[in-house]
Parts: sequence; structure tokens; C-alpha cells
Amino acid sequence: MNNFIDSILVVQGAEYRAVQQGIKKINIATKSANIPKIIPITIGEKNRDKIWGNKQFFDNYKPQKVLIMGLCGSLSRQYSIGDIVLYQACIKDNLSLATDEALTETIKHQLNSNISLVAALTSDRIINSTKEKESLAKIYPATVVDMEGFAYLQTLQSQGISVAILRVVSDDLHWDLPDLNHAINQNGELQTIPMIRSMLRQPRAAIRLITGSLQSLQVLKQVTERLFAN
Repeated sequence: MNNFIDSILVVQGAEYRAVQQGIKKINIATKSANIPKIIPITIGEKNRDKIWGNKQFFDNYKPQKVLIMGLCGSLSRQYSIGDIVLYQACIKDNLSLATDEALTETIKHQLNSNISLVAALTSDRIINSTKEKESLAKIYPATVVDMEGFAYLQTLQSQGISVAILRVVSDDLHWDLPDLNHAINQNGELQTIPMIRSMLRQPRAAIRLITGSLQSLQVLKQVTERLFAN
């Protein structure tokens, strides 16, 4: 296995578990010493600087090549649930940051597939309305949206760390999602009871969210296995 990535950042919870399961399967199969560390992060940008105090992150070494993984939403009808995308850039407000071109190309080559290279918009909240997604796509030159990409890319690059971002589309432009913004607390954690309440208010949207999430999480696990299998 090529030691081309030494750390993975992924949002805690279901996304973290999907990546962890993919890495664990490879670790059992290969017993390689080059398996990257998986570092859980919170939802959104507020806690980005806390990674420097994470002993897993700076325990005996400084990472040089970091991959951010997880789920994202589509702003374009070009991308559907389960599609894998690699970021070329992250956009927030009027700023744009490029990911590491060489690391991104290495990942694309490692996966040996026609994965799309995209620009992503980083939002400070969940975009649950298809109309808002379409509006954002008219304002920004982006085709997917997440809540962490820009801030972590900026923070890591400021330390001289190479960064690539790989995500799986979990929701598209066909349906609205439940509004879960009130279920995310100040620490960037998804709270179970407020989440359930939001889903109960919009049961059809909740079913679509669950179905899309399960499908995309399975793809996230599989792409992790593929990426580190060789």
C-alpha cells in the first residue's frame, strides 16, 4: 500500500463509522502499518482549531498529507445520491481555496475511475431546500455543498499540510430534506431528540433523508476500501 495519506478527517457519527469500517476491513486483510489515522471532527466550522489539541492528530508526528472524507449535497442535477466527487476547490463567500493538485490526482489514479472533479460551496448550515440549492448554484461556481470543507482546508494549508477532499453525494435536487439545523448544538453535534422531532414533522422528507444517507454511507465505506486496498 502506498503511504500517500497519513490522516483522514471525517465528521463524527455515521460518516466516521463508515470510513472506520472501510479502513478496518483493509487493515484486517493487509495488516499494513501504513493505515492512516482517522480523526473525528464535529459538524461545521466552529471547532476547526480544536484539531491542533487532538492528541491523535499530533501524537508523535505532524501529518503531511490529509484527506477529508464524508458526505455532501448536490447543487447540480449532474450529481445524484451515491456519486463520488473529488474537490478541486472550496468556496466560501467570495473566497476560493484550491485543494492539493498532486494529492488529488494521486487519489483519482488510485481509485482508477471516472470520479468527477468539482468545486464545493461550504455553508454555515444545512441546505435542505431544493429551491435554495438551485439559487446557490446560480450565485456560486459550485456543484456540491458541505459544512466543513473550506475552514479545514484553510486551517490545514496554513500549517503547510497537503489536503485533498473526497465526498459522496447524499442528497440531490429532486426532493427537500427535513430541516435539521436546530438539531445541531453549539459544539457541532447532532442531537438525537431534536433530530427525531424534525423528522416527525416532515416524515416523507425524513424517509428520503434516511434512504439517501444509508446508500451514500455504504458508498463511502466502499470507496474507503478501494482507496487503501492497494
